[in-house]
Amino acid sequence: MKKLVHICLLVLAVAGCARMGSPDGGWYDDTPPSVVSSTPEQYATNVKTRKITIDFDEFIKLEDAQNKVIVSPPQIEMPEIKAAGKKIVVELIDTLKENSTYTIDFSDAISDNNEGNPMGNYTFTFSTGTQIDTLEAAGYVLNAEDLEPVKGILVGLYQDLSDTIFRKEPMMRVSRTDSRGHFSIKGVAPGTYRAYALQDADGDFVYNQKSEMLAFNHDTFEPSWMLDHRQDTIWRDSLHIDDIKRVPYTHFLPDDITLLAFTAIQDNRYLLKTERKEPYRLDFYFTYGDSLPPIVRGLNFPSDSAFVVESNEKNDTVFYWLRDTALVNQDTLRAEVQYMMTDTTNLLISKTDTIEFLAKTPYEKRLKEQQKTFEEWEKKQEKKKKKGERYDSIMPVEYLKLKFNPSGSLTPNSRLIIESPTPLERFDTTGIHLYTKVDSTWYNVSYNYRQLQNIRQYELTGVKWHPNSEYSLEIDSFAIVDVYGCEAKAAKQGFKVKTDEEFSSLTVNISGVRDTGIVVQLLNSADGVVRQMRASRGTALFTYVNPGRYYLRAFVDANGNNQWDTGDYDADLQAEAVYYYPEETECKAKWDVTRNWNLTERPRFKQKPAAITKQKPDKQRTIKNRNLERAKQLGKEYIRKSTGLNL
Repeated sequence: MKKLVHICLLVLAVAGCARMGSPDGGWYDDTPPSVVSSTPEQYATNVKTRKITIDFDEFIKLEDAQNKVIVSPPQIEMPEIKAAGKKIVVELIDTLKENSTYTIDFSDAISDNNEGNPMGNYTFTFSTGTQIDTLEAAGYVLNAEDLEPVKGILVGLYQDLSDTIFRKEPMMRVSRTDSRGHFSIKGVAPGTYRAYALQDADGDFVYNQKSEMLAFNHDTFEPSWMLDHRQDTIWRDSLHIDDIKRVPYTHFLPDDITLLAFTAIQDNRYLLKTERKEPYRLDFYFTYGDSLPPIVRGLNFPSDSAFVVESNEKNDTVFYWLRDTALVNQDTLRAEVQYMMTDTTNLLISKTDTIEFLAKTPYEKRLKEQQKTFEEWEKKQEKKKKKGERYDSIMPVEYLKLKFNPSGSLTPNSRLIIESPTPLERFDTTGIHLYTKVDSTWYNVSYNYRQLQNIRQYELTGVKWHPNSEYSLEIDSFAIVDVYGCEAKAAKQGFKVKTDEEFSSLTVNISGVRDTGIVVQLLNSADGVVRQMRASRGTALFTYVNPGRYYLRAFVDANGNNQWDTGDYDADLQAEAVYYYPEETECKAKWDVTRNWNLTERPRFKQKPAAITKQKPDKQRTIKNRNLERAKQLGKEYIRKSTGLNL
């Protein structure tokens, strides 16, 4: 057995001396490239040239230089970065700044040309002055709305601490976040700084467009360093640890800057588009809402009382439903439209356009489709007649198709909504009946109703749904009719309210913040909101929770509108603060679950559970180390041939 061990060790030792691969299956090149020289030299001072040449010990390739390579101080003119053979050439177009440390951060973009072994994070540094600035600052950029890591956003520093500098001057030193939202800014001089983040649309390193995602705060920091140790794990193989070593390193601080990025409300209002996708509707899409809908005056049709107007919650999408079927059948409708828009000084002014609305499907084509449908129905009836089956002599009218939400089982806190595909002319509650079953007898239930923001939706209100009870919603003929005279046929929809034993309850006790307007959201596995509750005296109680696995998010509702709101740099307004409970919460039937949640116990970049984080970390590029497997295989073959043993 000792002989076999010696043989294996000999083979592995031979593998350790191998380097270059060969067409006949020889050893692989598993060594990453290394720098052999550069002009100017690494950490050179008093540099005047704008051309940097870096030479390597083997042929290399440079991946996605435009996004991965970051030059700091930031360059207004994009540098020319080329890889050729065994060298990389960087030509800076901007004039060099005096007494400044320059860093060219290649991240993990460099690898060898043969096997693609990554060089690892590599930064080239030089100075136009007499000294090299060596401090660093690091942290994370997260989306303020959902704490998702923001990948590829620019992060920069300012020593000017004024509140308007972000709009006036380019950033001093920059970096870019990776897939974890992490950034590291190098070559920083001693001093006091603020950090900002920017999705720089125009490449000027200044925030000047509301469409640019940004992050800012008033926190300042002074970069520093200390000697520290970290643990390096040496693996024998994928399952076994060979050794854990304490390795000394220089620990730069701060390393936990957290920037919460948001996009300001796009309140510049202009008309995005108009269309007539459906023949009975004129659609308007704006970039931002307004308190009043557009004024539409028909030029080739009478427009007085011609429309039913429907708008969404933000009033940036407005539908004009045509009441008159004669107008529905008219292929081209030309109108003068007056609406409010933002001018170049950011003030709302009145604008008037002449717009033609062309039906996507012409009337003649619609008639042909109707005729085709009739002929197909007629053929079916003829076949039934020949077979002696029951058939219709008059084609049935098409009824209004209503939707009921929910359509089956209810919870005691459910909302019952009736939705029509078109605006209604009649919603006659005398023909809409709600019954409940008590001891096999059906009793009438009184209710109220209200029309929702979506004018085609009506909610039945004032009803207390009793657990383990049956209900029936019954609609008479002619009780519901739309503006085109299409009626809903008599309908009957049954509902069953679940029992209390089928649910869980969840109590969330909030601490860690002084704000009173905390809204707690119950999330599904897709980070979607299932329900939300406003905390009262630090507690949010979710009753009638369906059994399942959930997650928790909370936000500080500063303006009391029960929805998360973004920030505004010019108004010095941060986005409303968001927090995540870092663990999954399981709710089981008949269980009362309690979670005690200190919102600030963990830093924000460690809060969101990985299971619902959509921005996953990129797979880390590593040396393939294929020689180890090859050596093992050669060892097995050598042993088999020498001893006859089959390992």
